[in-house]
Amino acid sequence: MSEDGTENTLAGKTILMSGGSRGIGLAIALRAARDGANIALLAKTDSPHPKLEGTVHTAAAAIEAAGGRALPIVGDVRGDDDIAEAVLKTRGEFGGIDIVVNNASVIDLSRSTELATKKYDLMQDVNVRGTFLLSRSAVPALKDAANPHILSLSPPLNLSPRWLGAHTGYTLAKYGMTIVTLGLAAELAADGIAANTLWPRTTIATAAVRFSLGGERMMRASRTPEIYADAAYEVLRRPAREHTGQTLVVEDVLEQAGVTDFSGYAAVPGTPDAALFPDIFLD
Repeated sequence: MSEDGTENTLAGKTILMSGGSRGIGLAIALRAARDGANIALLAKTDSPHPKLEGTVHTAAAAIEAAGGRALPIVGDVRGDDDIAEAVLKTRGEFGGIDIVVNNASVIDLSRSTELATKKYDLMQDVNVRGTFLLSRSAVPALKDAANPHILSLSPPLNLSPRWLGAHTGYTLAKYGMTIVTLGLAAELAADGIAANTLWPRTTIATAAVRFSLGGERMMRASRTPEIYADAAYEVLRRPAREHTGQTLVVEDVLEQAGVTDFSGYAAVPGTPDAALFPDIFLD
């Protein structure tokens, strides 16, 4: 442990993550696995998708190859029984839960008059309800952990009309994740359970960016998921009682950790920072 109380490693820690078959969630899992962490993934991806790489099983294999222990759990974060079973299986396999990562999220940037009701409901169910129920269900285990954390991949609450009016349905769902997390931070502070959010300044090269934000052009103007993973790694090692209730930005976290050169995270090597596309919700 360092002088400021930050843990030196996530070795032996158990992470319960929603999603994680690919993209940012998998990158966070792999970074923790390099320390020898245990990662339980609750995801629907039992079989390969025709357009998307990775299943919960291929992710588990990658985690094991990286040095961690993996528990793939096929289930839906919208399902109460699936969440209860995931918590039970994780505690049974690894003996407890130290960290919950609310990674599963649905994106649809349609304007309000064009957003399908089913898609609105899906975003609310996965992003907001899923974050609330998975976090809440893990609380009894987190109370027994030495340095318990809840981390949600959602943005700061920016009430600028620029963002409130851009895609109201999606904004509600992502801000809902953040409000859940900040509420839990206040509610669980006395128990020493940290709850924070984390969001990037630039777009991240994921399937969501490819299919929802602009295809290959946007992918080339993005950073890799590893920048998100490295920032999450810093947050999850911090002393929980002293670092909670914060809406954190990926690059700020890394700068505080002494990282000043982000060029290695560009999806296309050599891309200058000025050419990268800014993510939404941050001015």
